Amino acid sequence: MIKVEWLYWLVGLVFFVMAVQMAADRSNPRRWASAGFWGLLGLTFPYGTGVANATAHTGGWTLPAEPLGAAVLVLIVLAGFNFLGKGVVSTTTAEQREASAERLGSRIFIPAVTIPFVAIVCASVLDTSGLFQEGQATLLGLGAGCLVALVVGMLVTGEKKLSVPLHAGRSMLEAMGSALLLPQLLAVLGSIFALAGVGTQVGTIMHDVLPGDSKYLAVIAYCVGMFLFTVIMGNAFAAFPVMTAAIGWPVLVVQMHGNPPAVLAIGMLAGFCGTLCTPMAANFNIVPATLLELKDQYGPIKAQIPTALPLLVCATVLMAFFAF
Repeated sequence: MIKVEWLYWLVGLVFFVMAVQMAADRSNPRRWASAGFWGLLGLTFPYGTGVANATAHTGGWTLPAEPLGAAVLVLIVLAGFNFLGKGVVSTTTAEQREASAERLGSRIFIPAVTIPFVAIVCASVLDTSGLFQEGQATLLGLGAGCLVALVVGMLVTGEKKLSVPLHAGRSMLEAMGSALLLPQLLAVLGSIFALAGVGTQVGTIMHDVLPGDSKYLAVIAYCVGMFLFTVIMGNAFAAFPVMTAAIGWPVLVVQMHGNPPAVLAIGMLAGFCGTLCTPMAANFNIVPATLLELKDQYGPIKAQIPTALPLLVCATVLMAFFAF
């Protein structure tokens, strides 16, 4: 049986290998800090298994959580004080890239399509096969899809050296910087808010404001709340536990007997509309502008708002008429 922690270890190994590459790149004026950041992050993945075992009391090797917390603080200092840098990217010429694009054509999208295809097969066909850890087929399928896509990409491009995609990935990692971790950190922040009772307090306020029998107002409050909290927090997964604890579950599902999968799925869709409209969603909006060297770093957001707002309205209407 393939365990989900093996996927985490593989991700940590990739970060660590790229950190070694950064340490050897003399073109990066801050190579040691960059290598330290990504290497330390890579080490937290296997170490986190021991912490999780200790917390869940599931057996296996256990480790104290304090060093992991200290590592997180070090990562915050390195990123927060701008100690990270990037080296000179070793790449092909513009003429070579144009010739490669003409040669490959639409085949270049095959690796990207491979990832969701493998993930769907694993989640729908192999979920009950016993091959994957119970309840983790989708996540493990995503990891398997990435590995298969790597092989497919090398076959499509004719590349024979594994070091080439690793160096390309390291260059993109340096370009994105610590913003790569923002969605995960914001998702954790949402869990902290939920444990702190923020959702309960928001629910109390909404209960005092909303009429008790107004389904449509409750739906609007949930969808718009998901949108606004996502804009503020930058991540729909961070907004979800707060707004669902406040309105989604107690009001729409329990009190008004809404269909749970429909209410929660459409609520996430409303949150994703907020993702399109906020610079806090750095990986989706700010990082692409940097990678594409756009003159306006908020260009993606400005282009997405005309889609996000009508989609929010559509999501609200769908929930109101089809989730009950």
